[in-house]
Amino acid sequence: MNAIEALQGQVKGSVVLPDDDRYDEARTIFNAMIDKHPGAIIKCTSVDDVIKAVNYASEHDIEVAIRSGGHNGPGLALVDEGLVIDLSRMKDVSVDPDTKTARVEAGCTWGDVDQATHEFGLATPSGVISTTGVGGLTLGGGHGYLSRKYGLTIDNLLSADVVLADGRLVQANENDHPDLFWALRGGGGNFGVVTAFEYQLHPVDNVVAGPLFWPIEELESTMRWYRDWLPQQPEDVYAFYLVAEVPAGDPFPERIHGENVCGLLWCYTGPESDIEDILNPARDVAEPIFEFVGSMPYPDLQSMFDGLYGPGDQWYWKGDFVKELTDEAIAQHKRFADVPTMKSTMHLYPVNGAVHKVGEDETAWAYRDVNWSMVIAGVDPDPSNNEKISTWARQYWEALHPHSSGGAYVNFMMEEGEKRVKATYRGNYERLQQVKAKYDPDNFFRVNQNIKPLVS
Repeated sequence: MNAIEALQGQVKGSVVLPDDDRYDEARTIFNAMIDKHPGAIIKCTSVDDVIKAVNYASEHDIEVAIRSGGHNGPGLALVDEGLVIDLSRMKDVSVDPDTKTARVEAGCTWGDVDQATHEFGLATPSGVISTTGVGGLTLGGGHGYLSRKYGLTIDNLLSADVVLADGRLVQANENDHPDLFWALRGGGGNFGVVTAFEYQLHPVDNVVAGPLFWPIEELESTMRWYRDWLPQQPEDVYAFYLVAEVPAGDPFPERIHGENVCGLLWCYTGPESDIEDILNPARDVAEPIFEFVGSMPYPDLQSMFDGLYGPGDQWYWKGDFVKELTDEAIAQHKRFADVPTMKSTMHLYPVNGAVHKVGEDETAWAYRDVNWSMVIAGVDPDPSNNEKISTWARQYWEALHPHSSGGAYVNFMMEEGEKRVKATYRGNYERLQQVKAKYDPDNFFRVNQNIKPLVS
C-alpha cells in the first residue's frame, strides 16, 4: 500500500493516509458500528481525480470502495486496507428551471439538492433524511415521500456520468450505453463510479406533512386499516407507517415522552384545503395521542429526522419488500413493536402509485408489484447495546420474512450474501450479470451488494 503515496502528486484532491491527523475523521461514516481501516482515502475534487484513482487501483490490484454520503448501512463505503474513492467534495448542483432538470455531482447530499431545487419550486423523489448521499440512494433505486406521486428516484434519472473499471468516462442514458443505464437504475455501485446524475424535477413547493401517533395498543387495528386504505388513495397522499419510542423534546408533549407508539408520517402534495378529509379516517380508526401535521417547505420535511438520526449512532437494519400485509404478519408486528431503544424503529414505506406504472424489466428494480418497502432498524448511540438492537432487528425480520415477497430494497440490507442479492433482483439478475461482464468483467467494483459477472 505504500505505493498509494505516489498518488498525492497526481490528484488535485487530498490523499489521506493512516498516519494523517485527518484519518479517523475521514474513515468515519454514518453507522458507527462500522470500524474499517482503509490503506488510503482519496478525497476527489474532479472527475480526473476519480479516473486517476481507478487507474491506479487497477494497476496495483488494490481493492476499492466508493463513498458518496457515507450512509451505507453495512459499511460498504469503506474497505479494510484498500482504497476509498471519496466523492464528498464533488458537490455542484445545477438546476435548469425551463427543462425542470438538475445535474448533481455525486458528493452531494439530498439536502444540497433539495435546497437548490426548492428555489424554483421543484423536487425529485429521494429518501427521508436529507444528509443521505445522492449516489448510494439513487443507484439502489430510491424511494421516499414523493414516490407515490412521481415514482422512484431511478424513474426520474435521465443520465449518469460513469467512470468505468478501465478508466473510461462515459455518459449513460436511454440512447448512449442504454444497457449500462438500465443496470445503474437499481443495480447499485456494481458497474462504475458515477460522478454526476441528471434528474427530472417536478413541481413541489410546500407540502402538508408531519407525524400522527396512536397508542401502541392500537397497532393491529390501525395497521389493518392502513393496509386497506392507503393503496386506494390518490397519488398525492403519502404516509409511511411506523413504530417508535417518542423522543424527549419538541414538538412532542412531555406526557408522551418515552411512550411506545405506532403512527403515520404524512406527506400530502394536493390542495391544503383537502387535508382534513385526508386525516379524518386516520382519526376515526383510533384516537390519536399526538398530531403535528401542517404546511411546510418540502426541504423541512426532508430534514425532519436529521437531528434525531445524526452521525455517530450504532445501526443494524434489515429489510423486505411486502406485497400484502396479512393479518398474520400484522400479529407479528404487534409481537415485536416494543422497540429496544429510543431510536430503534420499523417503517413501512409505500412503493405503489406511480412506482407501479413502470415495468419490472424496464429498470433493474424488479419489485414493481409490491406495496411496501419495510425496514427494521436497531439504532442506539451506545456500543454496549449492539447485541440488543441487532438481535431485535434480526428476530423481528425473521418473524416477518415468511410474509414478504422474498427480496428487499438493496439499500436496506446488511452484508447478507449472494443468495439474498439474487432474491433482490429476481428475474433481472442474469441480465445484470451480463452488463457486469461487459463493463466490469474482472469484478473490480466488488465492495458493494455484489453482482458477479456472468461467466460465458
